[in-house]
Amino acid sequence: MNTSDFRQVSQTCWQMDPRDGMNVPVIIYADEKIISAMDDKVRQQATNVARLPGIVKASFALPDAHWGYGFPIGGVAGFDPDAGGVISAGGVGFDISCGVRTLLTGLTVDDLMPSRVALADALQRKIPAGVGSTGKVHLSAREMDEMLIGGAQWAVDRHFGITSDLERMEENGRIENAVPDYVSAEAKTRQKDETGTLGSGNHYLEVQKVVEIYNKSVARIFGLALDDVTLSIHCGSRGLGHQIGTDYLKKMALAARSMGLVLADRELGCAPLSSDLGRQYLGAMRAGINCALANRQILTHLVREVFESILPQADVRLLYDVSHNTCKAEHHTANGRKKLLYIHRKGATRAFGPGHPDLPDDLRPAGQPVLVGGTMGTSSYVLVGTTDSMEMAFGSAVHGAGRAMSRSQAAKQWHGRTLVDALASKGIIVRCPSFRGVSEEAPGAYKDVSLVVDAADRAGLASKVARLEPLICVKG
Repeated sequence: MNTSDFRQVSQTCWQMDPRDGMNVPVIIYADEKIISAMDDKVRQQATNVARLPGIVKASFALPDAHWGYGFPIGGVAGFDPDAGGVISAGGVGFDISCGVRTLLTGLTVDDLMPSRVALADALQRKIPAGVGSTGKVHLSAREMDEMLIGGAQWAVDRHFGITSDLERMEENGRIENAVPDYVSAEAKTRQKDETGTLGSGNHYLEVQKVVEIYNKSVARIFGLALDDVTLSIHCGSRGLGHQIGTDYLKKMALAARSMGLVLADRELGCAPLSSDLGRQYLGAMRAGINCALANRQILTHLVREVFESILPQADVRLLYDVSHNTCKAEHHTANGRKKLLYIHRKGATRAFGPGHPDLPDDLRPAGQPVLVGGTMGTSSYVLVGTTDSMEMAFGSAVHGAGRAMSRSQAAKQWHGRTLVDALASKGIIVRCPSFRGVSEEAPGAYKDVSLVVDAADRAGLASKVARLEPLICVKG
């Protein structure tokens, strides 16, 4: 990236002051190595976001930022509804509420190893994965609307999991004011047989081992210790979320002029929060959030069934579930006072600090777990939200490594079968429905997640707690 328009505020903070119609600065959190490697489109897209009406504080880009649809992935922006603020479908993305859920198993690596291949095979059989994958949950029209309103709570009520799971999720597993009527019939049709499925692309289910502890006291609160076996699920709202994004981006682009919006990029489709279209998108997007929460909850139930059959001594409990493609109404300080703002996090994870009232009682003293996914051949991380982050980027942190090349480029450079064999030689079992999907998600197609996490830690966006390495990866 060309940083000539930025001034370096610190080793991990770069700021471009407002110009050419920008309402707020652009602030990028990254070290010099990371920002120099960023695509110049990140700067361009973050600048376009800074021109949107009602934006407050800054248009933020985090260390994993890369070019996206309208908004940069790894972008954060807050909008004031009392100052003409907008809601942007491009600022949420197509995979609404895609997120990571990490589970504790009560097992050590020594407990797992004799059954590792059997576990990998059973997880592959049990977890529907891949393009267009369908599961055993088939929703009627009434059940679809109940799921879109109820989220993970709806799933638990139907015996997919336990009530205590809900305490370890954002919004306790259900965001309010979801309106299924604002979700198109096509979106619901796409989701009818996809609830409880992993999907494709960068989605995965991964059995991991804890290989490094950075903060012993927080790790103890989180229930993490060296050589523990954990399991992470990365997926979202499947076809329903994608269709909601498609439907409303088109509506917002067509309605922009009539609502007095001049967009620097058609992909920035948005609507005033006070408008009918803005309220409709919010209702539909919240339904998408609940869909993703229900989806990950059902997958958790399936995981527990597999462990019960292969490793019955396991105690599979939820550490936390956090989304990274959302817009949420939250109270934050801006312009010297606390206000209700609409915080867009696109490829960015909520990272509330210690003492925040939205956190469960047992986690509140430490702060919110921040779950950062790697690739099937690299580390993942558990971090914790910080007090500083609440002021820096509306309580937000990185969500992953961020792509370094497109899927088509990766598929040309790597062959799936070769990758699977290479990972097996390193002790990582990969199960997948498509070798093409593996090549598209090759570890080399992503930035170095360790560098991204280190930059986030040094910036104060979140603090490192533990590093995890993969043992089994079920790819979509």
